[in-house]
Amino acid sequence: MVESVSCSCRVDGGLRTVANARKFVPGARLCMQPDVKPNKRKSRSSRKERSRTQAPLLPGLPDDLAISCLLRVPLSEHPNLRLVSRRWCRLVSGNFYYSLRKKFGMAEEWVYVFKRDRDQKISWHAFDPVQRLWKSLPPVPPEYSEAVGFGCAVLSGCYLYLFGGKDPARGSMRRVVFYNTRINKWQRAPDMLRKRHCFGSCVINNCLYVAGGECEGIHRTLRSAEVYNPNKNRWSCISEMSTGMVPFIGVVHDGKWFLKGLDSHRQVVSEVYLPTSNMWSTIGNEMVAGWRNPSISFNGRLYSADCQDGCKLRVYDGATGLWTRFMDSRRHLGSSRGFEAVALVSLNGKLCIVRNNMSITLVDVSDPTTVIEIDSARMWEMFARKGQYRSFMANLWSTIAGRNLKTHIIHCQVLQV
Repeated sequence: MVESVSCSCRVDGGLRTVANARKFVPGARLCMQPDVKPNKRKSRSSRKERSRTQAPLLPGLPDDLAISCLLRVPLSEHPNLRLVSRRWCRLVSGNFYYSLRKKFGMAEEWVYVFKRDRDQKISWHAFDPVQRLWKSLPPVPPEYSEAVGFGCAVLSGCYLYLFGGKDPARGSMRRVVFYNTRINKWQRAPDMLRKRHCFGSCVINNCLYVAGGECEGIHRTLRSAEVYNPNKNRWSCISEMSTGMVPFIGVVHDGKWFLKGLDSHRQVVSEVYLPTSNMWSTIGNEMVAGWRNPSISFNGRLYSADCQDGCKLRVYDGATGLWTRFMDSRRHLGSSRGFEAVALVSLNGKLCIVRNNMSITLVDVSDPTTVIEIDSARMWEMFARKGQYRSFMANLWSTIAGRNLKTHIIHCQVLQV
């Protein structure tokens, strides 16, 4: 008897008759379902034959030249490319296409911003620095629509992860999700080993580290730490911190992870983690004492904001152990929360300052006098006006010095695609 889903004699899919099949399957029963395709992996020759028979990517051009043309299409047009045909969709969504874009220097870097609005809802948007436009993105997963204290990091340059946090309805979470820029969708990843929120996180050697924080139901701060390896797709425990803390600032510099936060007695403590030896140690030098948020390790040097709006930057000198003035653009924007610098990120080889009102400033660290102001705040007002139908006076009022700003940025990352 032959099951309805497959043929037990494993007839070769390329053979048209049962008689021919018996030459390759000696002693096999006469197949009662010669038209059933076996459940076996297609051979390389069959794939080559299919590639010869299928329609070309671009009529009149070999596929190699067609791919070379499609590589040059801007990232903003990739959603339209996926709608042309199934072959185009598979190509644009695959690793091969994006590896070629990165190899030939065609990959683009976009700024991704997570905001909390006046209703405590989480929204996020992407900024295209080439076209200088804000782009809409698919909604965040429901469990993160109102979450607090969650982490955000980028792995492999193009996967944006959200992890942990506290959901008002469910409490502390272990959940991990990530956004795949290649297919423009959210996907699940293995949960963390422990529930936590308001913790520290970083990326070292494309592995995601989390440490400290709090857990609902526990009145003390956490000392535990863990690491996620995307190649193995699993979490593993690492050594515990010397003192539990709720970090409020962290940075990876010189291969070490520095954290600064509050312990269970609300005292400021600092620790450094060395991944090569899997050891934590307390630290209290001048670097930590003068360390302010936001900060970034860029081209081997540690930078930090020296004023609220980020118009002044400081740099840490490892030789002298002191913080020194690096740049003063003399373009003070104001002291309101709307102009507060919330993130320093690397964008297209330049130091990027992101503020609460969605304004962006680029600084060339090789020439600190070169400061590029991107009119992203005005672009954001135009984008928000279209999406939320705000009145003209409301837009005008929110533009003036950022007063009475009801929203603020909680995370900012740069993805390369």
